Amino acid sequence: MKQELGKRNYPIWLIINPKYPAVRHDIWRPVLDEIQDRVFREFQTRIETSDIYIRSAVNDGGIVPNTLNWWGREVAKEIEFYREIVQEHKPKMIISFGAFPYEFTRRAFEVKPEKGPKAWSSSIIQDEFEKAIENFDINQINRIPLLRRVIATDKFIENRNFLSRTDRETYFQHVGAKIAEKIIENKENMDIWIK
Repeated sequence: MKQELGKRNYPIWLIINPKYPAVRHDIWRPVLDEIQDRVFREFQTRIETSDIYIRSAVNDGGIVPNTLNWWGREVAKEIEFYREIVQEHKPKMIISFGAFPYEFTRRAFEVKPEKGPKAWSSSIIQDEFEKAIENFDINQINRIPLLRRVIATDKFIENRNFLSRTDRETYFQHVGAKIAEKIIENKENMDIWIK
């Protein structure tokens, strides 16, 4: 994958770990489907998705930190560059996928204390998502973390109701609905619509 796709001046940015480029399809696509469904029902239009700015946090998956406190010089350079383009373009929302992109974004915003990627469990990232939605402010850059992967917790397939939503589907529906709600509330302040 290229390090960046889309337009930097677009209000919605995605930041991913270069080791897991499939999140664009495995996580973002079903979340976006939920967002688009809710937006269409409300306004009979859709979000122009081809311009969404998608960035790999670093240009080389080999420099992604894998210990609690070690972040190399190369990663620091990438954070500094990312901080510069964020300040220049001021997107309305930065959606990150998983621990490393979320902490990378926190460091670009100089949020303390700095944490290693292993400090972010799925439940903590989910809590951070809820806080981000609760504190959403269209007049600032909103950092919205999503999980990098969603695993069904139902181990007993024979007891499962195949007509009900899976944990994955419920997660996508939940976060998609919450993000859509903020987009709908701020429709006039986001130039993201198909013309």
